Amino acid sequence: MNLEENNHKKITFRYYSNILGEEVVETMWCEIVDESKGIYKLNNIPFYGPLIASDDIIYAEYDETEDALVFREVVENYGNSIVQVVILKEDFNKEILRKEVFDLGCESEGVNDNFFVIEIPEKINYSSIKRILYEYENNKIIEYAEPCLSVKHQDDLS
Repeated sequence: MNLEENNHKKITFRYYSNILGEEVVETMWCEIVDESKGIYKLNNIPFYGPLIASDDIIYAEYDETEDALVFREVVENYGNSIVQVVILKEDFNKEILRKEVFDLGCESEGVNDNFFVIEIPEKINYSSIKRILYEYENNKIIEYAEPCLSVKHQDDLS
C-alpha cells in the first residue's frame, strides 16, 4: 500500500535524544487531517522522540532548507505512550519481552538487537506493563525510559 496515495505524508521530526545524547532525525508517516493548516495525525511509533506518540495530532510545515514537511509542535495528545527499552543481557532474546507486551495489547518496533520501543495504547492500563518492565529491570535484563507517558498512563500508576 502506498500511504502517500492514501491521504498520508512523510514528515521529518528533528529533536534531541536523551538516549543517544545527540540530535536525531526521524521520518514518519502521518495522516493528513487538514493539509492547508499543516495538521496531521502521527501513524508511526517514534524511536527516540520525546513527548510524542502515535495518533497525536501535530502541526508541520514545509521547510525549504530541508526540502520536506517538518514537525513543529503537538497540537493534541491522543493518550498513547511510548516506552524505550535497552537490552542489557547479551543472551536475552528481546522477542520474549516484545511478545509479553503484545499479548497485553501493545505494539513494538525494534531498532536493533539491543533497543526497541513499545507503544502503550490509551485504553491499556499501564500498571500491568510497568510491572513486567520493572521485573526485567530488577533482574538487570533491561533498562527502560518513559519519554512520552500520557496523563492517563501516569494516572494508572497512582
